[in-house]
Parts: sequence; structure tokens; C-alpha cells
Amino acid sequence: MPPTLASLVNHSALKLTVRAGEDHLDVPVRWAHVSELADPVPYMEGGELLLITALKLDAEDREAMRRYVRRLVGAGVVGLGFAVGVNYDETPEPLVEACAQEGLPLLEVPRRTPFLAISKAVSAAIAADQYRAVTAGFAAQRELTKQALGAGPEGVLGALAAQVDGWAALYDASGAVVAAAPEWAGRRAARLTAEVERLRERPAPASSVVGGPDHEDRVELHSLGTGRRPRAALAVGTAAALGTAERYAVHSAIALLTLTTERSRSLHAAEQRVGTAVLRMLLAGEPDHARAVAGDLYGALLDAPFRMIVAESASGPAGEHLGELAETVESAAARAGEAVLVVPEGERLVVLAADEGAAVAACTAYAAARETERARPEQGRADEDGLVVGLSAPTGPTSASAAYKQAEQALSVARRRGRVFVEHEQLAAGSVLPLLADDAVKAFADGLLRALHEHDATGRGDLVASLRAWLSRHGQWDAAAADLGVHRHTLRYRMRRVEEILGRSLDDPDVRMELWLALKATATE
Repeated sequence: MPPTLASLVNHSALKLTVRAGEDHLDVPVRWAHVSELADPVPYMEGGELLLITALKLDAEDREAMRRYVRRLVGAGVVGLGFAVGVNYDETPEPLVEACAQEGLPLLEVPRRTPFLAISKAVSAAIAADQYRAVTAGFAAQRELTKQALGAGPEGVLGALAAQVDGWAALYDASGAVVAAAPEWAGRRAARLTAEVERLRERPAPASSVVGGPDHEDRVELHSLGTGRRPRAALAVGTAAALGTAERYAVHSAIALLTLTTERSRSLHAAEQRVGTAVLRMLLAGEPDHARAVAGDLYGALLDAPFRMIVAESASGPAGEHLGELAETVESAAARAGEAVLVVPEGERLVVLAADEGAAVAACTAYAAARETERARPEQGRADEDGLVVGLSAPTGPTSASAAYKQAEQALSVARRRGRVFVEHEQLAAGSVLPLLADDAVKAFADGLLRALHEHDATGRGDLVASLRAWLSRHGQWDAAAADLGVHRHTLRYRMRRVEEILGRSLDDPDVRMELWLALKATATE
């Protein structure tokens, strides 16, 4: 505790007497300052005990004393020491009355007590308080280090909560609560997700304060990590602002948790190298070798039904989305206790995750959020060549290569459709017709049918409609002629004209298929 006016009054060597403001002696004293100026306020910072002899003051003037004391209180002066036996044999009553009216403690200083003695007492008390704070900080650092080595981040949080007489919580890269101490603090920490996300948008190291006198507690948020993007965040909740010793403890916790985070990053990089080798073996059709290399690293992931996710992005902001997607998937898997294999490959990300697991759900939710952002009017189409994600059907280790191709096909369709996310099962369960909306397909269809449309434009027949009716009836002349309301000989003549104009035989099934798809593609315009 810093020195207070009460501790100075109780100091046996100073012999100070309280003349006013007895109810405000518990206020801390930041410094003792001597000034005989008529207006010392411009030189005050707040928290001072001001020592005077009234050398340049008319201490008998009540109005002057009221103005003087009122200005001192407004400047944050916490106490006034008046030396008797110098200019005044006793403390003037106008000064006593003014201090009593404003609630400013007035201490009478006897002649035998020099101001220097009071300044030394304050300075010694402040130094002692700082020494106690540093000593307590070192003790906290030792305890936090012990917990970090023994119990990990959870132990650090528990020790930190005890040191600050509050609570502490650790967030992962996605802003989710990883651990909290005491246990009840997890609910409080979860309500700060939005603030943590805002903190993550700032380059590390960054910090912010949430709450205050009108809130249930005061919370400090600190980003963790040495890179441009924070890897985690620490929240510390207390009833009041942190003192010096508590501040030491928080800084020690930040350093230890940052080291833990960076160590985890190094291990994560090593795991990614192993994951790359495992993925290549799976795609090469060597699941047994993949299991041998992986060992217990991915648990039962390589044996259970899994999904393959392939994501791509362009450079710039979309590249950041790719990194965020990897963090989102890994965080979701970690919270659910799932194993996940994440392999970054330049502007492509490959993920192998358990079917119907939290990682797949998190990927779907992330892609949906990006889809929503892209659809906003103010967003426009600035990100149309950005993040795209393809998801395979459920598969096993012997079919990993097929699942990879499925994910690539889904990704390709997503790119053509201007979508962020496409699941391969959606393609298999739907129709091929939406694929005809591709610009290249439409260009082919226009070129293939152009001669027929030009013929019909001259009014010499209706070859396009006749061809559509004939193909829809699988080449049945009578049924197609009835649909058109013409004689079947007329329809036969028209189909011969189609063959002559296109230079292709309608007996060829490939020709009929191309013409049918061309008709469908132009019909979608």
C-alpha cells in the first residue's frame, strides 16, 4: 500500500496534528510538495500533500482562503500541511474553516518538524511500497513459471487469478474460450468474444480495457503472439484497477503464455510437415504407410469416415480468409476433441476432417459467413475471385484420392458459379442443367445453333423448334409431329435440312446429345 495521510499522522517522529478533514485521511499520497506560490495549481499533478507556511498568502482572509482551498481540491491535492511558528503562531481559523468546508485534510506541522522530514517519510514509504510490489511481482513470476512448467496454461491462469484476486481466461485464435480460472469465469469470459475479435484485428501486441465502475468488473484484454496476427488472447478481470504487484503478475503471465503459444506454433509447423507426408501417401493409395507415419498423431481419423476439404484463394484479403479458415477449423476440432489434418499448399488449403464433426461444421459456417459478406450491396463483386471451398462426400482411407478429386470438382463448380462453398453431394443429387449456365458452354451452344437460328429468321421454317420437339421425343416422328401440329413428312424434311445446314448426322448419339445440351443452354438465357 502507498503511504496515506493517516500513516503520516501516525508517524511518531513527525508529530502532525489533524485540524480538518478527519474523514479523508485514508487517501493515498503520491508525493509531498512545498510551494509558497499564491497559486501552485499549475504545478500540481494530483495526489500531492502540499506543504506551506503562508508566506505569500493572507491566511486571515476567509474569502481568499475559500478560493485557494477550492482550487487545490480541483487540482487533486489530497492534503494541506501548514507549518506553525514561522509566519503564524497558530493555524489561521479562515484556513481551517475553508478546508473543513471543502473536505480537504489540514495537517498542522510543528516548528520542530521540517518539511524535509515529511518529504523523506513520504519518499521512504513510496520506495518501501515499490519494493514490496517488486518483491511480490518476483514471487508471482516464480509461481506462474512453476505452474507453466507443471500444469501448463491452465495452471498459469489459476495462479494469475489468485494473484490479482479476480479471474483470468485464455482465448484461442478464433476468439473462443480455451480455459478459465476460477471455473465460473468461463461464462463471464464467453460474453467478451466480440471484444476479443476486435482486439485480434489490431497488430500484436495490443490491449484494451472493458468495463469499469458501472460494470460487474474491470477486464483487461491482451493479445498473445509475436506475429502480425495474434495467436491468442488473455483476459484478466478484477474489481478495481491493477496495482503494481498485480501488474507484474499480468506481464509475467503474458510472457509465459506467449512462449507457450510460440512453442505450440513450432510444434504445429512440425505437425503440418508430417501431415503433408501423410496426405501424399493417402492420395498415392498407400493408407497403411500413412497410418505408420502418422502414428497416434491423428487418432482414429484415418480409419473413420472422413471428408476432404479443398479451399483456394487469390492473393490479398482472400489469402487472409484462407488463414482464418485454417484457424477456424483447427479451433473447432480442438474444442470438440477431434483430430484434424490441415495442410497449407500455397494458395490452396487441404483439410481432412471427421465426417459430421465440428471441423466440417465450422468450415461450412465460415464459408456461409463469407457468402453473406459477398452478397452485401456495398461489397459488390470485389471478392468474386477470392475464397472458394469444395467439400467431398464421406469416404475412407482407401478412397482418399477419389475424395480429393470430388472436392476439387466441387471447388471448380463453386468458382464457375461465383459461390464460396459447394458440396460434392449437392452436385450428385441435383441436375446437370445449372452447369450449362457457364459462359463457355453458352458460347459453344450459340455457335452450334447459330446457323439454324439464322435460317429460321428468314421465315423459311422453324428448324430450332422442330429439332427440340424431335429430340424431346427421342426421335419418334409421329409423337414429335403431333407436338408441332405438322405432318411427319414435314418433320422429316426439316430434320434433313438440319443435317444439311449443320453438316452433322442426327443418327450419331453424340451429335444428338450436343444439340440437346445446346438447346438447354440457350433456353436458360
